[in-house]
Amino acid sequence: MDAGRLAIVGLGLIGSSIARAVRARLPGVVVTGHDASAEVRAEARSLGLCDHIADDPAMAVTDADLVILAVPVGRMADAAHMIAPGLGADAIISDVGSSKAGVGAALRAALPGHVIIPAHPVAGTENSGPAAGFATLFEGRWCIITPEADASRGAVDRLAGFWQALGARVETMDAAHHDMVLAVTSHLPHLIAYTIVGTASELEEVTESEVIKYSAGGFRDFTRIAASDPVMWRDVFLANKDAVLATLQRFNEDLTALQQAIRRGDGGKLEDWFTRTRAIRRSIIEQGQDDAAPDFGRKH
Repeated sequence: MDAGRLAIVGLGLIGSSIARAVRARLPGVVVTGHDASAEVRAEARSLGLCDHIADDPAMAVTDADLVILAVPVGRMADAAHMIAPGLGADAIISDVGSSKAGVGAALRAALPGHVIIPAHPVAGTENSGPAAGFATLFEGRWCIITPEADASRGAVDRLAGFWQALGARVETMDAAHHDMVLAVTSHLPHLIAYTIVGTASELEEVTESEVIKYSAGGFRDFTRIAASDPVMWRDVFLANKDAVLATLQRFNEDLTALQQAIRRGDGGKLEDWFTRTRAIRRSIIEQGQDDAAPDFGRKH
C-alpha cells in the first residue's frame, strides 16, 4: 500500500499507533480518522495524528481503500453499521481485535457483500488513548490475519503487505485456532493478572498495605497488564469465552498439580516444572518477542 486512502475508526493505543506508523513508513497514504468520543477526536486533532479527523464515521471511510476498525471487540458490529453508508464497494474492511471468530462473523453480518479480512496485530502496552500510541509498536511483532476460506487472495495479500510495511511479521491462521492460541498467550495471562491484583487488594488491609509497598518484586512485573483498558478486556473475555474457559480449566488442573507437589514436599516435580517453563520463557526472547536487557530493559 504505497499510496491510497486509509480510514482508522478508533484512535486509542492501536489506532493511533497505526496512524503514526503509516506517517513514518507510508508517507504517500492519506489517513482519515474517527473516534466515537468527541474528546478523543479533539485530542487526535491536537496531536496531528491524521490528515483529517471526521466527526461522522461514514464520512471517515468515504473513498477509503482500507478501513481498520480499532474499537473494542464488543463494539465492532455497531462500528460496522455506522460506517456502512460511506463504504466503497472495493474497500477492504479489517480490524485489530484480539478475538477473531466472533468479530469476523459480526462484521460479515453487518456488512454483507463487502470485502472483510479480519486481523490481529499482536502488540500493545498497558496504556490507552491517542497519546499512548507510537510508530514502532508493530516492529518485529506478529500480525495474524484470519480470512475466510473463500476470501480474495488479492485482498489478503494487500492487507498482509500493509502490515509488513508497518514492520510486522504476518501469519495467516484459521479464526478459531487463533482464538485458542490467544486464549493461552494473552487472554488467560490478563485474567490471572486482574485476579491477583484483586486478591492483593483484599489482603492489603491484613498486611497493612505491605502488598503495595513491596510490589517492586514479582507482583509489579507480573501485574503490569492489569493496568490495561477494562472495557476492551471485558469485551475480549465475553467474545472469546469458549476458548478462555477451556484454557482456564487446563490452567486450574496444572495449578492443582503444583499445589499437590508443594503440599507433599515434592521438590523434584517443582524443579522439573520450573526448568521446563524457564526454557519456554527464554525462547520468547530468542524469537525477538521480548527484551533481553537486564531488568526488562527498564531505564533507571
